[in-house]
Amino acid sequence: MVRPLQMNLPNTLDQVGGTPSDPEMPAVHEQLIVFARELGELYHLERSRSAELERVLQSLQETYLATMKSLATVIEAKDQTTRGHLDRTQAYGLALARRIDEGLAANPTLGYGFFLHDIGKVGIPEHILCKAGPLSVDEWTVMRNHPIIGAQIVAPIAFLHDAVDLIRHHHERFDGTGYPDGLEDQDIPLAARVFSVADSFDAMTSDRPYRGSIGVERALAEIRGGAGSQWDPEIVRVFVQMIEDDPPTDDEAFSRALAQAG
Repeated sequence: MVRPLQMNLPNTLDQVGGTPSDPEMPAVHEQLIVFARELGELYHLERSRSAELERVLQSLQETYLATMKSLATVIEAKDQTTRGHLDRTQAYGLALARRIDEGLAANPTLGYGFFLHDIGKVGIPEHILCKAGPLSVDEWTVMRNHPIIGAQIVAPIAFLHDAVDLIRHHHERFDGTGYPDGLEDQDIPLAARVFSVADSFDAMTSDRPYRGSIGVERALAEIRGGAGSQWDPEIVRVFVQMIEDDPPTDDEAFSRALAQAG
């Protein structure tokens, strides 16, 4: 009869081949448990601090935006030619961006840039900004600086970085004859090309002291006629189709803006 092999297994991790376990191991084990517990507490504390920092940062961002929006609204209130323009162009621009590039539209900075596009008018003398009639050559030279001023105002705000190019270039033209930098075609940032169409449409369908609204139909004809010269032809095509054939009925801001168009 073969007897089963007898094996003496170590009763601790430190007992190997019959070597007695280290008498200090229980204490080390307890210290490791305490250390692990303290690490866990530090981790949760750090998470809590990170969450608090995120809340502070969010609050600062909201404060910056509120300040910028208030400033933009004050400028709009002074300039009687653009009453309601900021809200309407933001609505048109966002609706158009969703159809041009979903990735572009998903960037929350886009809407901020649309709303703040004329923030640089804070640096334009009031007698020029609020002039009821057409500007003189010299006055127009001053007015053309507002995109540069606007970009300079927004540039130091890190979370609005993506809006800087939109603000600076929303008056560029597809054929390169716009301002302030004479960019053309694809060199003009996509957001600026999108917004330029929305901005122009609202300008044409709004009453101004020196002329009334030209109406939606005529405004669309003007935009079609400027495809390839003032505006990106593909963006014009999408915009005209959106207004004429397929308006986003689930977009309340867009519907409200279009209802106000003369």
